[in-house]
Amino acid sequence: MKKYNVGIIGHGWVATAHIPAINATSLAQVTAVYSSRPLDSAELSAKYGSDITAYDDLDAMLANPDIHAVSICSYPYQHTEQVIKAARAGKHLIIEKPLCLSLKDLRAMQAAVKKARVKTCVCFECRYSNQLTATRALIDKGLLGTLHYAEADYYHGIGPWYGQFRWNTRKDAGGSSLLTAGCHALDALLHYMGTDVAEVTSYDTKSKSKIFKPYEYTTSSVTILKFRNGSIGKCAAIVDCLQPYYFHTHLVGSEGSVLDNKFHSMKLGTNKHQWSTLAIKLLDSGDVSDHPYTAQFETFFTALAAGKEMPLTSLADAARTHEVIFAADKSAATGRSVKM
Repeated sequence: MKKYNVGIIGHGWVATAHIPAINATSLAQVTAVYSSRPLDSAELSAKYGSDITAYDDLDAMLANPDIHAVSICSYPYQHTEQVIKAARAGKHLIIEKPLCLSLKDLRAMQAAVKKARVKTCVCFECRYSNQLTATRALIDKGLLGTLHYAEADYYHGIGPWYGQFRWNTRKDAGGSSLLTAGCHALDALLHYMGTDVAEVTSYDTKSKSKIFKPYEYTTSSVTILKFRNGSIGKCAAIVDCLQPYYFHTHLVGSEGSVLDNKFHSMKLGTNKHQWSTLAIKLLDSGDVSDHPYTAQFETFFTALAAGKEMPLTSLADAARTHEVIFAADKSAATGRSVKM
């Protein structure tokens, strides 16, 4: 089967993970890279092991009929314009998170994709991680019964030691602690509990540490979600903590519970006085090289070849997560609960 040729938009940190991950799939290869910085085609080809053409003109790359899809790895505030341009050019889309910084921009993206009838994949790649797939399997097999409470929390101090810090501190680039990084945890929460959120209430604050002073927005938030079926959830997004990376999960159901990589199930008859352990790889790093992009991209290109929508992380899936995030940030800003 002929491989899909993919163009990369933005050659920064995350692109260095996307390119090898795409090249590692059975159905796609990176053949072009656009960057505002001058790049050398021969150097890129040698670095990544595929024949890559460097572009300094995005329109020129999008005009190339041999490019079937693009992966948007630029700054979040550039995504909307680039998604619309690429969709109009008929290119299928891989889009890094966060998708955008406002509900207005999200709606513009959705309209462009719908009109162009292109397929989409949004990089909530944690849904393809060992931790989330195993936890989801416990839910689907009924081993936890019906969930009525869930916590999914993101603790990751993004300070000067982290490459993202130099631009992430800006309000017009990072947006909020929930949008810039905690979105992975909120997306996991919705993956477990469903997306039918009725109301959100959020509070935010900021560390007194001088390390995080450059941030133009509050860097810690906690969001309470009420679902239409009566269940509730909590998502903390903390990017100003001084501790190891921690992606916290606690699910409570009518037949059992999960705490990170530990579980108890009445249906299995496990001892409720001590946790049983799941032999899974936990999400324990914010490093993009550790993220399951290859599994996600393999699924995307397989779906594309079959003419189907991307499972789990299409634009439609990711849009709902962003709608909840924007509602949460509105709640934190206004001090009021926001109905969905």
